[in-house]
Amino acid sequence: MYTLKKSLGQHFLHDENMCRKIVAQVRRTPGMRLLEVGPGGGAITKYLLEWPDVDYKAIEVDEEKVVYLNKTYPAIAGKVILADILKAEVPFEGHFSVIGNFPYNISSPILFRMLEWEPQVDEIIGMFQKEVAQRVAAGPGSKTYGILSVLMQAFFTVEYLFDVHENCFTPPPKVKSGVLRCTNIQNPHGIDNKRKFINLVKTAFNQRRKTLRNALKGLLPAEALTDPYMDKRAEQLSVADFVTLYRRYVQP
Repeated sequence: MYTLKKSLGQHFLHDENMCRKIVAQVRRTPGMRLLEVGPGGGAITKYLLEWPDVDYKAIEVDEEKVVYLNKTYPAIAGKVILADILKAEVPFEGHFSVIGNFPYNISSPILFRMLEWEPQVDEIIGMFQKEVAQRVAAGPGSKTYGILSVLMQAFFTVEYLFDVHENCFTPPPKVKSGVLRCTNIQNPHGIDNKRKFINLVKTAFNQRRKTLRNALKGLLPAEALTDPYMDKRAEQLSVADFVTLYRRYVQP
């Protein structure tokens, strides 16, 4: 059997009904490519491996788990990449979907990784700490609306699907969990320099209690500071508003 590692934020899903419910959210198409992030002990892996028409791969950072998975599920042979998702190469050529019970201690960095891979990522089905999932799905004007809300919603339709009770895990985490679906919307805003857009959004929210005039004065040209948007705070701007600022003052 495998051992838990607190350093990796490991809580293992044992509720089979919940495992099946999460897996059922994947929009399966014949011949699709599917990446599982952090398969751990194989809670949802065993169901994914049953799909004959899917090109499946997994990325797992813990060598013990890779050994366990290979021993327990012969069908996974040659499909597990021993790597840190935050440093790994893109696992497929062409488009693919992503599923994972994401380690809660690195779930935000994983989403930034997905944004890097976004041109190839069709869909993400992910389990997160509920607070993080709600933040990603939040709309402008709410306290939970922030950097990840804007960035993910600029490139994906984000749906909060359902809660996952802490008793579904071993050991039960001290936080609630939630499952999101993020569907790629093909960069509808035409953001052609993602790095600069991310920098704009991060800078705006880093001083979220200040007006954008104060938060962005070191980033934007002087003429931008008279824009009516500058009287607002970051949480008051929609994704489209941020895109407007990007186009006016940041876009190369």
